[in-house]
Amino acid sequence: MKTIKGSEELLLGIDIGTQGVKAGIISPDGNLILSTSKAYPTFTPSSGWAEQEPSHWWQATVEAVREICLNNPTEARKISGVGLSGQMHGSVVLDGENRPLRPCILWCDQRTSSQCEEIREILGNERLFSVVSNPALPGFTAPKLLWIREHEPDIFQKISRILLPKDYINFMLTGNAVTDFSDASGTLLFDVKNRRWSNEVIAELGLPENIFPPIIESVHVAGYVSEEASKLTGIPRGIPVAGGAADNAASAVGMGVITPESLAVSIGSSGTVLAPSKVPLADPGMRIHSFCHAVPDTWYLMGVMLSAGLSLRWFLDTLGEPEASNAKQSGEDPYSLLDRTAQKAHPGCGGLIFLPYLSGERTPHGDPHAKGVLFGLDLTKRRSEVIRSIMEGVAFGLKDSLTLMSKLGVSPKLVISGGGGSRSKLWRKILADVFGFPIIACSQSDTAMLGAALLAGVSAGTFDSIEDACEMCVSYTDKIDPDPSNLKTYERNYQIYKELYPALKDLFQKSFENY
Repeated sequence: MKTIKGSEELLLGIDIGTQGVKAGIISPDGNLILSTSKAYPTFTPSSGWAEQEPSHWWQATVEAVREICLNNPTEARKISGVGLSGQMHGSVVLDGENRPLRPCILWCDQRTSSQCEEIREILGNERLFSVVSNPALPGFTAPKLLWIREHEPDIFQKISRILLPKDYINFMLTGNAVTDFSDASGTLLFDVKNRRWSNEVIAELGLPENIFPPIIESVHVAGYVSEEASKLTGIPRGIPVAGGAADNAASAVGMGVITPESLAVSIGSSGTVLAPSKVPLADPGMRIHSFCHAVPDTWYLMGVMLSAGLSLRWFLDTLGEPEASNAKQSGEDPYSLLDRTAQKAHPGCGGLIFLPYLSGERTPHGDPHAKGVLFGLDLTKRRSEVIRSIMEGVAFGLKDSLTLMSKLGVSPKLVISGGGGSRSKLWRKILADVFGFPIIACSQSDTAMLGAALLAGVSAGTFDSIEDACEMCVSYTDKIDPDPSNLKTYERNYQIYKELYPALKDLFQKSFENY
């Protein structure tokens, strides 16, 4: 039974993403009333590194929320709850006065391969599988802590608390330091099956137990907006702030993917395939992840590719001058112009195949040294085919995850697409043809922000449950069916795609060693 406490109530969702913060106010029926975004920089002090300043997240959050609240005071006064979503795995290490000791090492940072090997040697793959249900990969939080301990011992000794990115913003809003089950799942220090910190793993890695925050459900109240935060942001003082969720879990809520019947495919900076489960599942080969969902007593399998939308962003930044210039002149979105150019190419791009490993890769290879590749270039290939091959390569990478999940019994009735890439009808069409499934797109593209707001609604009592919130607020647009005439072309290219990584793996390693 759906319940809405009051039509005058509004919900504020905040998503701390990789490229910037998005903030929006939604009504209890899911309509986006107001939204804005603020960007912040990513720093790469060395090859393969990626860092951001937590203070930049907070400054951007304050600016975004303040812009909404102070420019729209009537709506701001109606806010009844705040929810947060954020990029996973980041390491926000604080001193005894709760000040960040160093920049946050991000999810896409690849510096910790030796620390991952150390974790595997200490715990063994069998123990990793049985307890944390995930492989030791550079993106996770635990190897980042070991790296800090090894390379920055003075900083490590000063660590009083570690938080995930959205938890830091939650702390700045409320003064309370907590995390939720979905975000804790991505630390490699968490017992996913039993939904608790693994004190055994923490001890075996020689980490202090007292630096890890309490864990609450995503829909539970983490704290209340403080007087100081209220003055800075314009959010009314004392409004409850939900525990929130990791971006992928929040996005799944915003897409209505909360039961095993549905599957989410998201193309943001990274790309994900997410399948909910009512019981904890794990891949024995640990090629896909097993995490707790934002929904109580629910888990999900997730495959992750590190450079999905980032692959197209790389092309735009590096080789997209025509689209960038035309966009400035016409006022159009440069990605829409890339999309229009890609439509000129035929499916399969004449055998041109893109490996989207620009930041290494997570699923299914777990290889920080993997590189991006354009395979099949010849004098007949045009700009349109290069762009489309990038979109197709991302779809192939996402299919890798779906293939692995199907072996664990995942059999969805509905595939829902989200993330910025879902705005492209061409990309959704490519996904439908590559997957062989109909694809339905969410009406709201900022699904993590929407999911965060829905969690706030449950926390504040606007909705009885996440199920009620999704039923009331999540809607979908057109369905795209796979085109049978394209299936053979994509299956042929996908088979070549799968053979390229094993053929090039040793060369990727040699390239890394040489540079």
